[in-house]
Amino acid sequence: MKNVVLPLLGVLACSAPALAQQAEKVDQAMVAKIKDEGLNRSKVMETAFYLTDVSGPRLANSPGLMRASEWAKKQLTDWGLAKANIESWGDFGRGWEIEKSYVAMTKPYYKAMSGTPKAWTPSTNSLIKKQVVLVKVASEADLEKYKGQLRDKVIVTEVTSMPKLGLEPDARRYTDEELQKMAAPVVADATPRRPAMTDEQRDAMRARAALRSKLAPFFISEGAAAVLSNPRGGSVGTYFTSNGAPYAADAQPVLPELEMATEDQLRLIRLVEAGIPVEVELETKTKFQTQDLKGYNVVAEIPGTDRKLKNEIVMLGGHLDSWHAGTGATDNAAGCAVMMEAVRILEALNVKPRRTIRIALWSAEEEGLHGSKNYVKNHFADPATMQLKPEHEKLAAYFNLDNGAGKIRGIYAQGNEAVMPIFASWLQPLNELGATTVTARTTGGTDHLSFDAVGLPGFQFIQDPLDYGTRTHHTNMDTYERLPPEDLKQASVVVATFVYNAAMRDQKLPRKALPTAKAVGQR
Repeated sequence: MKNVVLPLLGVLACSAPALAQQAEKVDQAMVAKIKDEGLNRSKVMETAFYLTDVSGPRLANSPGLMRASEWAKKQLTDWGLAKANIESWGDFGRGWEIEKSYVAMTKPYYKAMSGTPKAWTPSTNSLIKKQVVLVKVASEADLEKYKGQLRDKVIVTEVTSMPKLGLEPDARRYTDEELQKMAAPVVADATPRRPAMTDEQRDAMRARAALRSKLAPFFISEGAAAVLSNPRGGSVGTYFTSNGAPYAADAQPVLPELEMATEDQLRLIRLVEAGIPVEVELETKTKFQTQDLKGYNVVAEIPGTDRKLKNEIVMLGGHLDSWHAGTGATDNAAGCAVMMEAVRILEALNVKPRRTIRIALWSAEEEGLHGSKNYVKNHFADPATMQLKPEHEKLAAYFNLDNGAGKIRGIYAQGNEAVMPIFASWLQPLNELGATTVTARTTGGTDHLSFDAVGLPGFQFIQDPLDYGTRTHHTNMDTYERLPPEDLKQASVVVATFVYNAAMRDQKLPRKALPTAKAVGQR
């Protein structure tokens, strides 16, 4: 998921050097060993290869996700971790995968087109060749004009987000100035706030949602054959992918639907609007998995060795599931490969941590953080009631990585002011690698929130954006080629250092005040 950075008013954010005076003891010799192992004998790209190219797309509860989970479990075991397991977290819903997908324009001439079936949509059952009709629906009243016009047709929908001329580079790194701004005190009066939604805007949003819910039943009742859509835009052959139907076992039927490259869809629209007959041929073959509706996480441990502290836990993780047009390389095989590499480094160095180190590779993050939310609920606390389980007291920290494939530039303290000087100390020997910044700001959109929601110290690292937000996030371009090896090596070293320090220090990391059950889930 894409990160959302939120300023925390009234809390200071500081660069690592600014907090050096409050430094705690750091094992510099061990950090040097971690750097040597992680930078010179890295396995992170090999791990990423198996999670992407070999396993394939990893939609929640799909065969691709299970292939990746089985491989990760075996690999973690082979590296020497204990208790490697694929652990059920509860009910999810149907699995789904693509077995075949093809689409092309055949009239007024032949042109192969780029597209991917929307997740959880059905098959066409065979190759179909149909006339294209453009459907524009702004209100329920607009449906009337299409009655009797859609039978045996392929519907093409409007493109609402037009491609833009690429005058700026797709990829970028944080500048020193941006990091300094991130690490500066947040002034309440100077912080722009998103305007509250008006009643009119809220009503309009509800009306759009209601209209969308009526489209699929209408298209089916009118006898349409399939839908070609492009709800989120894209350019230069990049298109976004999502689900076209719910994954619930009792979901209502929908038509076969493909999300298309913007350029292909706009060509169809221009031809149809010019009155030129347009025909496409397409075939999708998708398969639903309904035998096992459970969701699963991969977990494994490096056991603690200190008599008093070994039952305490330091966790690290990222989400293993992905969308399906690419192979989920930057979102989030990168994060999982880095986390696996971090524990491999510690195992290779024969580290004997005082606390137990537990890695978790989450599932169904893309559908709402389900894997981590349910793990937290099963092991630590239910945020709806804030009734704490015994393990809640034993978690020392959770570290997450899920903002693309960029190198780590620092860490979000998630509003936990007490951890800031600790993290600054840990970053000091990593400054030469570009990791320098501690910010009190909070960031959202991924699995550390599941821990933070029940008062546990959960953190996400600051990463260079690269082309995550412009080219790879939830798109067909999210592939192995978008993973910079040196960035992932650096990130692995930073994570391994943080996990080692958290596992070895005398006390658990400081915690924020427990949220109340009433406050949990409120924005």
